Amino acid sequence: MASVSSSHLILFIASLLIAASVAGTFTQGVQRLSSALGDRSLDVSQDVRTDVEIISDPASTDAIYDDGSNTVTVLVKNTGSLDLPADSDQIEVLVDGTYQVDVTVEVLDGEAWRVGNVARLEIPLDSGLGAGDHRVTVIVNNDEEVLEFRT
Repeated sequence: MASVSSSHLILFIASLLIAASVAGTFTQGVQRLSSALGDRSLDVSQDVRTDVEIISDPASTDAIYDDGSNTVTVLVKNTGSLDLPADSDQIEVLVDGTYQVDVTVEVLDGEAWRVGNVARLEIPLDSGLGAGDHRVTVIVNNDEEVLEFRT
């Protein structure tokens, strides 16, 4: 009879140890998942609060493209609810599908690109734009805007 009680006690202790280790593993996994969801929600919040609009007039090609200096100039207004960094590392620009790296960003009506402020993007091109239709794509925090113009 004592051997049955001691074997039951050993099995009970073993099952408690296994349950505690499984619970610890699940707790750690849930904490990691919770942290990942929190980080992702911050990213989504920035994406939702970001909105920009290209306000350059596509009919005024002289204001957009300077063939003397091979430079495309685009005016972009921050229409979202989040102040944005006026840094070329935070803004992606494509001209006719080609990624541009030497983009200059200047805020026209303030020191920071706050809500309602306009930024001027100057995009130097290695080779000029030929006659025809062209596209400038500006991407900020996954908000994509496209300007189509003709030279």
